[in-house]
Amino acid sequence: MTATPARIVAVDTHDIRFPTSRELDGSDAMNPDPDYSAAYVVLRTDSGDGLEGHGFSFTIGRGNDVQVAAIAALRPHLLGRSVDELCADPGSLNRDLIGDSQLRWLGPEKGVMHMAVGAVVNAAWDLAAKRAGQPLWRLLAHADPEWLVSQVDFRYIADALTPEDALALLRAGRAGLAEREADLRERGYPGYTTSPGWLGYDDEKLTRLAKQAVSDGFTQIKLKVGADLDDDLRRLRTARAAVGDGVRIAVDANQRWNIDEAIRWTRALAEFDPYWIEEPTSPDDVLGHAAVREAVAPVKVATGEHVQNRIVFKQLLQAGALDVLQIDAARVGGVNENLAILLLAAKFGVPVCPHAGGVGLCELVQHLAMFDYLALSGTTENRVIEYVDHLHEHFTDPVVLRDGHYTAPLAPGFSAAMHPESLAEYRYPDGAFWAADLAP
Repeated sequence: MTATPARIVAVDTHDIRFPTSRELDGSDAMNPDPDYSAAYVVLRTDSGDGLEGHGFSFTIGRGNDVQVAAIAALRPHLLGRSVDELCADPGSLNRDLIGDSQLRWLGPEKGVMHMAVGAVVNAAWDLAAKRAGQPLWRLLAHADPEWLVSQVDFRYIADALTPEDALALLRAGRAGLAEREADLRERGYPGYTTSPGWLGYDDEKLTRLAKQAVSDGFTQIKLKVGADLDDDLRRLRTARAAVGDGVRIAVDANQRWNIDEAIRWTRALAEFDPYWIEEPTSPDDVLGHAAVREAVAPVKVATGEHVQNRIVFKQLLQAGALDVLQIDAARVGGVNENLAILLLAAKFGVPVCPHAGGVGLCELVQHLAMFDYLALSGTTENRVIEYVDHLHEHFTDPVVLRDGHYTAPLAPGFSAAMHPESLAEYRYPDGAFWAADLAP
C-alpha cells in the first residue's frame, strides 16, 4: 500500500503578551508603554515525526487582538496542504497567501494582513528547515541559487532587480562560502545593543548599561531620541562619556519628526558623533528620507523595520534615501520577501543591519543576516545585528552572544519555537500570569 502523504492538519494561534511596559523596557518617543507581544502560530502535521512549524508577528499589546485574527484568516490556505510540497517550495505558500484577492484587498501587501502572511510563511520555513535537519541560515546558504531565485517574487521590483540579476548575485556570492562558514562558526556575526538606550531609563541606568555593553564586547550601542532635545543632548553626552570615543552610538527617533525637525534635531546631536539616525520620519516617506540624508551627512540615515514591503525598499534604494537598510524578519511577508530585499540591497551595494529586539526578532533575523554574509554580500564590514537582552529565555533555541557577536545557531529550524510553559503563562487573557494580573 502507498503511504498517505503527510498534510497540515492544524493551525494553532496564540495571543502572547509580556508586561514589559512596567519597567519601561522598549520605551521610545512614539511608544512610551509597549507590552511586547507575539501573535504566534504553530503548524501541525500528521506526519508522525513530531515536527511543527513555528512563526509569529511582533506587536505591542492590544494590536495582538487584530494580528491573531489576521493569522487565523489564513488557515484555509494551510489545512490539508502537502507537507512535502510545502517544504520543497515555501514560495508556493507565499504566492497563494499574497494572491488571495479578498484578503489582499486589505493591503495590498502591507499592514496587518501582510504581517500575518509573514508569520505563516516563516512557520513554513521553520518546518522546512527542521525536516531538512539544518538551521535555516545554513539551509539558505547552501541552497541552489536557481531554487533561491524561484522563491523570490519579482513583481513590482523587476525594474531594479531582475531574476537574472539575482541569479548572478547568488552565484557570485557562493565563492568563499566554506571559508566564511568556518569564520562564522568560530567568531559569530557582529551585533550592537539597544539595551542601554530606552527612553524611560534614567542616566544612572543608561551609564551602567552602556559600560556593561562595552565590557561585553559591543562596539556599537543605540539610544532612543526624539521626545525632548535638551534631554537627548544630556543623554548623548552621558552615553559618550560612558563608552568613550571608540564606540559607535546610533540614535533612533522611531518616526517622530517632520523633515525639518529631523534635520534640525540630528544636526544638534552631531557634536556627539552619532553613527546613524534611524527612522527620522515616516517609514513611507521615501523623498523625505532622501532629503534628510542629504542634509545631515556625514551622519548616516537608517530605516527599514517599519518599511512595509519590497516595493518601498526598492524606492528607498533607487532614491538614494538611506545609508543603512534594516530588514525585519516579521514585518514583511516572511523569508521569501526578505530574500528579495537582501538581493536589492546587494544590487545597490547598501549594507544591511537588521532590526531585532522585541519578542523573538533576534532569534529570527540572525538567520537572514548569516545567510547574507555567507552566500550573498560576503562581508560583515559595517554590518551589525541589533540585540536587546530580554525575553530570550522564553525560546527553546535562544540567541547566544559571545564577545558582542551572535553565535551561529545549530539547532534545525528558524529558532522560532517558544517553550510550552511560556505560552501557557503569558497567553492573553487566560494564561496564568494574565489571569492573576487581571483578576478583580
